[in-house]
Amino acid sequence: MGKKHVIAKSEEEMIKEGEAVEKALGKDVKISKTSGREAKLYIFSSYNNTIITLADLNGNVLFSRSAGRIGFKGTKKSTPFAASKTAEALGQLAEKMGVKKIHVVTKGIGSGRDSALRSIANQGFEILSIKDATPIPHNGCRPPKPRRL
Repeated sequence: MGKKHVIAKSEEEMIKEGEAVEKALGKDVKISKTSGREAKLYIFSSYNNTIITLADLNGNVLFSRSAGRIGFKGTKKSTPFAASKTAEALGQLAEKMGVKKIHVVTKGIGSGRDSALRSIANQGFEILSIKDATPIPHNGCRPPKPRRL
């Protein structure tokens, strides 16, 4: 076994990466305040990414953000930090729309699920309900036949 080479980023590279994320967060979108004061927030967290969607009570999508769209690439998309930044970006858009109360629906088994929920709660939204909609198989597909040696 050889030695692993760890690539250490310099401070300049870290600052540039942080600025890129902040720049992506700052992009303005045309916002209409026609929606009500309540909305549904869907958090889908997989092993590779976290996608957060804001919809009205009828299910019509208002905004959607993912960790990749904010500026994270590769394995950094699946981190809890990326999920919290994504939730902050969507929370700012929800505030501009006038949304005060949120019903949260979480789905998936990724690591960003809890951190996204925490960052939404810290932004001052009133969370009315939290629902876990992760699909669970009820004895699913037939397993492959046993291997013979």
